[in-house]
Amino acid sequence: MTDARFCTDGGATLIVSGAGPMPVSVELVGSRARVVAATSGSGKTWTAVLPLRASRWGGAELPLPAGEYDLRIELAAGAAAEAPASVPLAQLGSLRAELSSSTLTVGPPIDPAYDSGEGQAALDRRYATRPAALENAVFFESFYGRNASCNPLAIDRELARRAPGVTRYWSVVDLSVQIPEGAVAVVDGSPEWWRARGSARLLVVNDWLRRTFARRPGQVVVQTWHGTPLKRLALHRPGFHPRRMAAVIKESRRWNVLLAQNPYAARILGKAYAFLSRPIWVEGHPRNDILTVGDGVATRAALGIAPDERVLLYAPTWRDDRTEMVDFVDPAALAEATDSVVLVRGHSRTLLSGRDAEGPRVVDVTGFPDTSQLLLAADALITDYSSVMFDFSVTGKPMFFLVPDIEHYRGQLRGFYFDLAAHAPGPVVRTEAELVAAVRDDDPAAFAAKYTQWREKFNPRDDGRAAERVVGRILDQGFVQVD
Repeated sequence: MTDARFCTDGGATLIVSGAGPMPVSVELVGSRARVVAATSGSGKTWTAVLPLRASRWGGAELPLPAGEYDLRIELAAGAAAEAPASVPLAQLGSLRAELSSSTLTVGPPIDPAYDSGEGQAALDRRYATRPAALENAVFFESFYGRNASCNPLAIDRELARRAPGVTRYWSVVDLSVQIPEGAVAVVDGSPEWWRARGSARLLVVNDWLRRTFARRPGQVVVQTWHGTPLKRLALHRPGFHPRRMAAVIKESRRWNVLLAQNPYAARILGKAYAFLSRPIWVEGHPRNDILTVGDGVATRAALGIAPDERVLLYAPTWRDDRTEMVDFVDPAALAEATDSVVLVRGHSRTLLSGRDAEGPRVVDVTGFPDTSQLLLAADALITDYSSVMFDFSVTGKPMFFLVPDIEHYRGQLRGFYFDLAAHAPGPVVRTEAELVAAVRDDDPAAFAAKYTQWREKFNPRDDGRAAERVVGRILDQGFVQVD
């Protein structure tokens, strides 16, 4: 018989035990994380201790990301593992978990009383109507709390340097999200999250504000957005839907300031979000500052990549008609054909679905906390319609555009603001074979003129000081108080 139980002594763990010889291995395997047990036994019985936390890319050990994990017990050849008895839902401090047969389900550490529509509505009412004064704090959220990255992260780092007395809250989906040093994690939907979002003087976000939100008097929302648009956004998306228009206008009215990477983006975002009479700060992307002053040495080391290896970063955008990343590339075949290491970076909207890509000289970095560090580590970018193209061009390194579905994407899914094929600063290809040939035969001189024009249009303010300028404006306008 196989038994299991949760334990919180020294941190949350799953302890599995059974009769017979010790297993060859006991593992928890999820889509984005894997844990190997420490096993012990006498020959007649055995015990496996599985920590419900993991470390990736040399970072700190953090609680497992929310999701389902297969409990795999491998016995000696010919022996079949018995599924342990189920363990009911338990609050384990940094997470909650339950075991059903051989499936472990992990969730964020929110009291089940609040994890419902009624519970969330009660928290909303509690914190929306309280009379307490605003706190001298900033509430940061990046990509709906899936990571602590992008423009909010760069602004956090500069604000911490210049105004260390300001409290910095980070919205996270669970405690597997690594947040900046000195910040306070608040789990989405928890009472602490509702209180922090409702009391902070300043909110810095890079996407829509979720759930019910109404600015309190004195609160300021800085919407940094997350890229210069190629694909049509918001009010400009194909097809007229009154509900979409109402939602877009309702959302943009929550913002006080909109940040744009360049004048082109300012024009598009202002019109797409009906944000025409309020300030748009054209200051470059703070997240790109590191691209002018940093290097990829530390990131390569964390990913286990030798300094002399060529690195291709494959970073396609998400599709409105699917939840997982597109599969137009076989990363292992691409690595072999180009004698490269291939980094696979799914869009943030595909982070919670799908599984890590695997294969020789393939590293799935969809969950890597900071895209900018990956851009530094890469020797070339392969993308399609992702706004990462406007960031990577800061580096001046080669770009390749793999667009097998361009007619469908342009004509039905989204549409473009300009002709990508006419202006792309690198080869535009339709098949993986064409991509391999373009990478092998790369001639930077062939696209030098287009690359220069591209950077003049899209990167004029990406000079390494965008975060400094943005934080300067935040402090000058008194959005937070400096001690």
